[in-house]
Amino acid sequence: MISVFELFKVGIGPSSSHTVGPMKAAAAFSEAILGAGLLPRLAAVRVGLFGSLAWTGKGHGTDKAVILGLAGHSPETIDPDFAETIVASVRQDRLLNFAGQLSIAFDPGTAITFDRLPVPLQHPNTLTFLALDSEGEMMREERWCSVGGGFVVRESELGRVPATVATPVPYPFRSGKDLLDMGAASRLSIAEMVLANEAASRAPTDIEHQLDRIVQVMMACIDRGMVTQGELPGGLGVRRRAPTLYQKLASSAGANDRAQHEILDWVSLYAIAVNEENAAGSRVVTAPTNGAAGIVPATLRYYRDHCRNSNAAGVRQFLLTASAIGALFKMNASISGAEVGCQGEVGVACSMAAAGLAAVLGGSNAQIENAAEIGMEHHLGMTCDPIGGLVQVPCIERNAFGAIKAISAASLALQGDGSHVVSLDKVIATMRETGRDMQSKYKETSLGGLAANLAEC
Repeated sequence: MISVFELFKVGIGPSSSHTVGPMKAAAAFSEAILGAGLLPRLAAVRVGLFGSLAWTGKGHGTDKAVILGLAGHSPETIDPDFAETIVASVRQDRLLNFAGQLSIAFDPGTAITFDRLPVPLQHPNTLTFLALDSEGEMMREERWCSVGGGFVVRESELGRVPATVATPVPYPFRSGKDLLDMGAASRLSIAEMVLANEAASRAPTDIEHQLDRIVQVMMACIDRGMVTQGELPGGLGVRRRAPTLYQKLASSAGANDRAQHEILDWVSLYAIAVNEENAAGSRVVTAPTNGAAGIVPATLRYYRDHCRNSNAAGVRQFLLTASAIGALFKMNASISGAEVGCQGEVGVACSMAAAGLAAVLGGSNAQIENAAEIGMEHHLGMTCDPIGGLVQVPCIERNAFGAIKAISAASLALQGDGSHVVSLDKVIATMRETGRDMQSKYKETSLGGLAANLAEC
């Protein structure tokens, strides 16, 4: 099973697959060097980025992430402001404090290669690490794949079923049908089944504390994004819009001729605020990815601030329910834009948020499954075509629309009894097949779509 805390992870922007994942892989490589006792002989490290990591890695800050990981830092704990200082120091001095213990020569311009040659890859987000001694002899090589949402695996383990089984859980679902059948048999909600699964390996107080921590980071990101001014990095000249939107909405609440749309304006603001923070490399929660990090928080904020009778228990129920839907997509398809396009990021996040909202508004398990299905069905085929390889255009606005669609999907589902023609499982299978058929230029390479039709700045 995939834990709620694997899908919702605290990290830094701008990308879960191109920033968070490579940082984790680099940190794991540095730990492997320490564990193998090779640190005293280490003289140099070389890194190769392939596939989507090569094509959009510069815009996504993959080279920065690799530097931070090799220095022993993790996306969960690194201070975003301190991260910039570390990277700037390495680039200026051409020295890297490997694993935080040994200073070695390291010029990012030559030590990190963005290899765009069309070589066959097992996964479109692949990176390699080489450790060399003072004679230039290779001591260790590792190949890693960043498979979306900050998840990483060694290339040799890609697609392999783990040899060991984790702690057994009472509700081992692998499909939407499983969720509905187990819920009917146990008379538990989806959130209650997920909570029971989490409780198999951790204390209930720990689960509650961690859920509250996730919510705190999400809400703090919204609050920070609504007041932080300036231009986003990367060269596109995109100025932050959230502060201006916030000022307009706050000063004219309920008093303008768009009062009937005001709540949706607030929801758009929440999503834009998060994704502008993400684009700036600030602290966010992967939900389930960084590129789609604004949808779940915006919809959750809608529930918290704009729905009657909202409470802390409902907020936790929202996240537990959403995580079950995200886990289904992760297990049976993909949440990686490089694998299946933006339908795997914004589409999945919308599906998760719709399910979470339907749950806290009193929906049955069947209505929750229907909301999740609607959320994805109308994102099928969405391409991932970030202009300039930056998670800005069209990514930021897509999160606003994804959150609004999630609210609409939940509302539609709650008007029915849960019965519908296309099941969530069928939509997940369709999303996987659509991603497989999609040309690679539309899957986070910035070679097609909007990225190819607007000149880079």
